[in-house]
Amino acid sequence: MADPLLFNPRTYDPAQFDPETRRLLRATVDWFEDRGKRRLIEDYRSRAWLADFLAFAAKEGLFATFLTPASAAGHKDQRWDTARIAALNEIFGFYGLDYWYAWQVTILGLGPVWQSDNTAARTRAAELLTQGEVFAFGLSEKTHGADIYSTDMLLTPDGNGGFTATGSKYYIGNGNAAGLVSVFGRRTDIEGPDGYVFFAADSRHPAYHLVKNVVDSSKYVSEFRLEDYPVGQDDVLHTGRAAFDAALNTVNVGKFNLCTASIGICEHAMYEAVTHAHNRILYGRPVTAFPHVRRELADAYVRLVGMKLFSDRAVDYFRSASPDDRRYLLFNPMTKMKVTTEGEKVIDLMWDVIAAKGFEKDTYFAQAAVEIRGLPKLEGTVHVNLALILKFMRNHLLNPAEFAPVPIRLEAADDTFLFEQGPARGLGSVRFHDWRPAYDAYADVPNVARFREQADALCEFVTTAAPDEEQSRDLDLLLAVGQLFALVVHGQLILEQARLTDLDEDVLDELFSVLVRDFSAFAVELHGKDSATVDQQRWALSAVRRPVVDEARSGRVWERVEALSGAYEMAP
Repeated sequence: MADPLLFNPRTYDPAQFDPETRRLLRATVDWFEDRGKRRLIEDYRSRAWLADFLAFAAKEGLFATFLTPASAAGHKDQRWDTARIAALNEIFGFYGLDYWYAWQVTILGLGPVWQSDNTAARTRAAELLTQGEVFAFGLSEKTHGADIYSTDMLLTPDGNGGFTATGSKYYIGNGNAAGLVSVFGRRTDIEGPDGYVFFAADSRHPAYHLVKNVVDSSKYVSEFRLEDYPVGQDDVLHTGRAAFDAALNTVNVGKFNLCTASIGICEHAMYEAVTHAHNRILYGRPVTAFPHVRRELADAYVRLVGMKLFSDRAVDYFRSASPDDRRYLLFNPMTKMKVTTEGEKVIDLMWDVIAAKGFEKDTYFAQAAVEIRGLPKLEGTVHVNLALILKFMRNHLLNPAEFAPVPIRLEAADDTFLFEQGPARGLGSVRFHDWRPAYDAYADVPNVARFREQADALCEFVTTAAPDEEQSRDLDLLLAVGQLFALVVHGQLILEQARLTDLDEDVLDELFSVLVRDFSAFAVELHGKDSATVDQQRWALSAVRRPVVDEARSGRVWERVEALSGAYEMAP
């Protein structure tokens, strides 16, 4: 019997969505399954460009249906629906990050367009999507990375109301084939933020010079250079501060996709790992008979379930966002930072079990072990996102506000606010609902209660031993504090989703036994920081807890893991 908590192509039926969404999701799964594992792996190893996949997507109208907002739609099924976008992320991750990446950078490339008032550019983008074209996001540069304050893409006024653009962009996905590239630059005649410009370029234009693919992969992560590229008024998407905001708000939309891609990678790898371990005989018994193997695979399983629960719940807050409800600005970097690093832990736990098998060229696992590393490093590093979530810590833990309950949001609706986010500032003023009721609802689950003790202790830390002004400049110490805060938020949304979906409490208890251990480990890390004060060191050790052990519960969770053996294997 298939595990209802994990994606399984054999039984996948996205009945929660409308008929056209179900058809497209299922058609995508069937396309990959029909190609088979051998072709999937060979294309990955040979670094083949994704022409056949993009042809399939164009034929089905996949990108056009999922990535055209209702305001630019040509038919009723086109909308920007975060719930179904998340579902497709998971499928792409399950079969290979190369496919997801072409889709992901198309989303980023569309961000500045759908935020723009430029009707001509919006119409052109919708037409290109209908034609099956992909898009690119020309933000980062070789010298400055994504430091948009320092862009060297220069736009010189041409005397006729337009510009000529000259400069290079680096690490730009789809830069080899994009029908439209959203490019960030600055005017030569205006200093400061008022001089920023976001404009649309075409990778096929003679003044667009493709330099190379900067990675050794099917993903075409390009370096390109513009030489006196003509930029007319119909090409200008944003100017001044609005261009800056469009860049950051686009990343807010795009980086959410990393979490569900990570989930898909881990799910496919887990089927392979458990099946291999359970059928491998060592010293006369299955590998899965060894206690340390069971613990590692069970930890991997519950961590993966936690990733899914958190990400699913975060979708609801994205879809419910408004100018008066910006809670998504915390949950977004959490999905990017916390969920993707959990994915790394899941792969590492399974790799410790299957060992050399994880290197074999005929496994999906071999590419999963490589690809899972990339997601925490895209759209801002883990450190950048940890530093970002710290801006919300005091308000979230200590200063709750009243909000109407957010339901599960799976309806067929357009998420218009994502392209109307407004100025990218004021994070310290964002308010949150009280995190405690989510924990209170499961106070009788032993390890939830144990973890709640640690969460309460963190509130005490913020109140009595928070970093002073000098320590606030010590990013190394702050990141350790950020990890502790991230765990509380992670647990909160997991519990909210568990309540909404009636999650098996054995799984939840086992998951929180892992989170108790994680909190203790980060507390010990904080204790060891060079600049930690005596009070902070004392607090850190006082926050260490031992999970509540229940062998019967662990045995029941192990039965769920064991049942994954043979539950799915991709056709050759």
